[in-house]
Amino acid sequence: MVPSGVADVSPWTDWLSAAEGALRFLHGYAGWDLWVVTHVEGDRQIVLRAFPEGAVRRGTELPWAQSFCRQMIEGNAPRVATVTAAVPQYASRVSGSIRDIAAYVGVPLVTADLELFGTLCGISFRAKPRSAARELPLVEITARMLNTLMASDLPGPATRNHTGAVTDLG
Repeated sequence: MVPSGVADVSPWTDWLSAAEGALRFLHGYAGWDLWVVTHVEGDRQIVLRAFPEGAVRRGTELPWAQSFCRQMIEGNAPRVATVTAAVPQYASRVSGSIRDIAAYVGVPLVTADLELFGTLCGISFRAKPRSAARELPLVEITARMLNTLMASDLPGPATRNHTGAVTDLG
């Protein structure tokens, strides 16, 4: 029997549920229009989870070469840009689905052996005030917790892909 008052902090059953919870939390606490957890596979960036739900379909694939996240991962652009037009590496990515991104925050998701798994990122379709950069440590610690859960024995992205089929994403 679960005592009253503790069910709302019970452990998530798997990594993807934890990722969904993280996205909900970040959306409610830090704002931004869209929060996404992705997986990078070859030349594609695949959306595993997004919040608000329905904003981006699970399984949506984006070209990694055109991604804001790739610029961030490679160290060409900062983890947070409250005005993407002011960062040349982000401003140059003005085609396709990313053309409307006015502010961006992103942090790598990595495996236990520090291999890139994907990203945790927030997007705004309007520029954010400079003070929004203060939210970066919150996003970084959230990513680190997801990385820790991925490295633990919690069933996760290595057992189920974005469609629910069993696969090895590691």
